[in-house]
Amino acid sequence: MPLYQAGPSTRVPRLGRVCLRDGLNLSAGQRVGLFGGSFNPAHEGHLHVAETARVRLQLDRVVWLVSPQNPLKSDKAPSLEARMKDAARLARGPSMQVSDVESRLGTRFTIDTLMALKARHRGVHFVWIMGSDNLAGFHRWRGWRDIMRLMPVAVVARPGSLIDARLSPAARVFARARVPSSRAATLATSSTPAWVYLRAPLNPASSTALRARDGAPKS
Repeated sequence: MPLYQAGPSTRVPRLGRVCLRDGLNLSAGQRVGLFGGSFNPAHEGHLHVAETARVRLQLDRVVWLVSPQNPLKSDKAPSLEARMKDAARLARGPSMQVSDVESRLGTRFTIDTLMALKARHRGVHFVWIMGSDNLAGFHRWRGWRDIMRLMPVAVVARPGSLIDARLSPAARVFARARVPSSRAATLATSSTPAWVYLRAPLNPASSTALRARDGAPKS
């Protein structure tokens, strides 16, 4: 999803009639992970992050939020429909769901999407999920501090970013909010800010490498 751009958060977007249904079918009390990205293409590394978070956090579901377009990536990505189909190849089973909710809501940045979902699904225990490669640059996202205070955050270790992530501005600013990985199962119901760093066997797959292998343009 369009994750980036530093700066303050905006107010919850005003949603039109087209967004009366977001297709998520969530119930109060559920523990739901939100995993956003362009997924261009989706790969085993994405599944590794989603499944690690699902198991370690004891989530009822992980929703893959496929973005219309990432504002920090200028090259045109494949269509939203194509990328959703690609993600659905991996995100199978009742505990995984692929969603175009950002397109339905008309939101542009992660903070706006998360605020809208929190407002629409009261009583659901949301967790924002990301790889450690995203934590390394998290301080450049619009409203990143607000995201940390809006819902718990789970960071899953990814190759090539282990040191940068742990030394990142976001990790330092919210150092006292870090939850020990031994208590990961409590994260979804923790008071915010709260975040956990999950170490797991590393999966080297990346969208950049797959696009280079296939000769596709970068996005």
